Amino acid sequence: MKKISRRSFLMATGVIAASAALSACGGSSASTSSAGSTAASTAASGSAAQGGGDLVIYSPNSEGLLNATIPLFEEKYGVNVELIQAGTGELVKRIQSEKNDPYADVLFGGSWSQMYTNEDLWEPYVSANDANVIDAYKNKCGFITGNVLDGSVLIVNTDLIGDIKIEGYEDLLNPALKGKIATADPANSSSAFAHLTNMLLAMGGYEDDKAWQYVHDLFENVDGKICESSSAVYKGVADGEYVVGLSYEDPCAQLVLDGAPVKLVYMKEGTVFLPASATIIKGAKNMDNAKLFIDFILSEEVQNIWGSTLTNRPVMKDAATNDAMTPMADINVIEEDIPYVSAHKSELVDKYTEIFTDLQSK
Repeated sequence: MKKISRRSFLMATGVIAASAALSACGGSSASTSSAGSTAASTAASGSAAQGGGDLVIYSPNSEGLLNATIPLFEEKYGVNVELIQAGTGELVKRIQSEKNDPYADVLFGGSWSQMYTNEDLWEPYVSANDANVIDAYKNKCGFITGNVLDGSVLIVNTDLIGDIKIEGYEDLLNPALKGKIATADPANSSSAFAHLTNMLLAMGGYEDDKAWQYVHDLFENVDGKICESSSAVYKGVADGEYVVGLSYEDPCAQLVLDGAPVKLVYMKEGTVFLPASATIIKGAKNMDNAKLFIDFILSEEVQNIWGSTLTNRPVMKDAATNDAMTPMADINVIEEDIPYVSAHKSELVDKYTEIFTDLQSK
C-alpha cells in the first residue's frame, strides 16, 4: 500500500498549466466553467464547503489520472490531501475493517459493481454536477459517482490485417482469424469478463442460447490461445503476435497515440462502457471536503482535462476527448445491466468455463 502526502505531488504546476491551456482555448468547453464556480454552486445548496483543511483519499487509480487530479484540487481549494494507493480489493477490505472509525474520506476508483455490493460502507451523496453526466452513468443509486468510463474494444494490428474486415464481434468468426485472436481468460481477467458480458448482451442477451452459441464459436476460433493477462492482449497485438485482440479502450488508445501499428474498433453490434466509481466513506471525518472532491471530479474543467490529456473517457456530456478516441455519438453504445451481472457473475463464468473446457477436450 503506497502512501503519499501533498508535498509529494510536485507535478501540480504541469497539471495547472494544462488546465489553463484548456481554459484559454476558445473551442474547448472547459473555457466556460471551472471547478471553483461549480463547487460554489453546490456549496450554496448546502452540499459542499469551500476547501481548506484535510482530505484522505484511498485510490487504485493510475498515476496519470491521480497526477492530473489531486494537485489541481489541492491548489484550487487549499486542501491538504493524503493519498493512499493500493488495489481496489485491498482498499475495500481496509474500509470494512475501519468501519467504526474511518481513516479515509473518499475511495477514488474501483468498479461500480464492487461498490454497489458494499452499500453499507458509503455515505449517500449526489453531486449537483451529476446533472451533466451522460444519462446511462448518472448516480441513480445515490452513493456511487461514476467519473470515467472504460469501454470494451477490439484492437487490430494494421500491419497484419490486410483485407480482412473487422467491424464487430461477428467478424471474429472469420476462419482466416483462427488462432490469431488474442483474449485473456474471462474467469480471471476483468477486461475479458467485460467482453464476455458485452458480447452476450450484443448478440442477444445474458441468457440467450444464440448469444452463448456465439461465445462457443468465438472461442473455437480463438483455438485455445489464452493470454495470461489483460496487458498481454494489447501488447501481443501491438507486437504482431496476433491480428486482433479483445481489450479495453484506455491502454489501446494510448498505443494509438504512441504511434503503434494498431487501431481501435468499437463493435458495431454494440459497445459497453463501464463506469469507474468514486464514493464517500460513511462517517468520513472530512465530509465537506469529500463532497467538494466529488463535485470537483465531475466538473467541466476536470472532465475536459482527463478527456483531452489522458486516455480516460469522461462521463460528462460533450466533454473533450483526444484524437485516439471516437466520440460517443459515433459509437453504438449499449447499457450493461450491472446489478444483474454482479449477481450472476459466478454463473456466467461457470458457463464460459464449461464451453472452453469442452472445446479443449475435442
